[in-house]
Amino acid sequence: MLARDQRTPFSDWWWTVDKLLLVAIAALMLAGVILSLAASPPVATRIGLDPFHFFNRHVMFLVPSLLVLIGVSFMTPRQIRRTALVVLAVSIGLIVLTLLVGPEVKGARRWITLLGVNIQASESAKPAFVVVAAWLFAESTKRPEMPATSMALVLLLTLVSLLVMEPDFGQTMLILTVWGALFFIAGMRMIWVLGLAGAAGAGLFGAYLLVPHVAGRIKRFMNPASGDTFQVDTAMEAFWNGGWFGLGPGEGIAKRSLPDSHTDFVFAVAAEEFGIILCLMLVALFAFIVIRTLTRAYTTEDMFARFAASGLAILFGVQATINMAVNLQLIPAKGMTLPFISYGGSSFVSLAYGVGMMLALTRQRPRTEIESQEGASSLRAYA
Repeated sequence: MLARDQRTPFSDWWWTVDKLLLVAIAALMLAGVILSLAASPPVATRIGLDPFHFFNRHVMFLVPSLLVLIGVSFMTPRQIRRTALVVLAVSIGLIVLTLLVGPEVKGARRWITLLGVNIQASESAKPAFVVVAAWLFAESTKRPEMPATSMALVLLLTLVSLLVMEPDFGQTMLILTVWGALFFIAGMRMIWVLGLAGAAGAGLFGAYLLVPHVAGRIKRFMNPASGDTFQVDTAMEAFWNGGWFGLGPGEGIAKRSLPDSHTDFVFAVAAEEFGIILCLMLVALFAFIVIRTLTRAYTTEDMFARFAASGLAILFGVQATINMAVNLQLIPAKGMTLPFISYGGSSFVSLAYGVGMMLALTRQRPRTEIESQEGASSLRAYA
């Protein structure tokens, strides 16, 4: 048992980290392992792989993800700012490289292979972008003369432009939503928030007019008879088949024909085999993580920690909401993973990085430490 008077890095972390939040994240990861075992074997068998190929890789990605999550949660706010700036710069560079030399799959360039590892750089860019944007907004509240808000807008336009070029409109809308929420939390005038929302709506309408892929998904959502809706229809059938308590582990039918049952539609597999009760428990876990982080964020007087933790919580919650809403046919289909539940290496590690920063930013720190961090939070901190 660790004593409170012990002064080691681990004891300092243990007595300041939010243990309830840590337990909820661990429960979500455990649920992901169980659901990967339930959903992935039929997909692997269908494409000629070992039945446990995706499950084994899911567990394999879990190990580095845990190391990243715990390691990042030890960081101070200053270290988080510096690391996020580096991660964002590297991610933007990899996105540019992907656009230049990445393979085209279904009309999009989103992946690049480096040293035998498939990397989706947009995944690591998301949490790093949120932290850097939060730092800029925090600076704008303390130094009105500094053009931090303009810098945050330029950063947003740069990342969004690259994502649109891939194209990846799901990630684009996610980034815009979180940036707009941060803009509002930072105390910006409502007229600017409404203006940005209008610009985002105009951009979506433009994508509908100019990009056949986007138009097709929206048309199929509005009028299912206008195209192939096999995956979303099968997902809805899974919810009906499962009922409240499910058909039982391994007894699901939808996963035998759903191409993305281990990624985009794992929530439907959970409903069919374990029932709506389990799905509601997953929703409760996601909601607890988001609300707990927001609550802890607003108890700190460090504006950067408050904005960054809030932005990361919103990013985590909105991504989960999009995935579950697609499964329930509430919004048009998007390629968005369910955090820590869906299969995906880049997504898993990037989520662990984001959640690790949430844990770090919501740790209980003495007032003297917060003041020293605030005093160092300037552009010179990156020098």
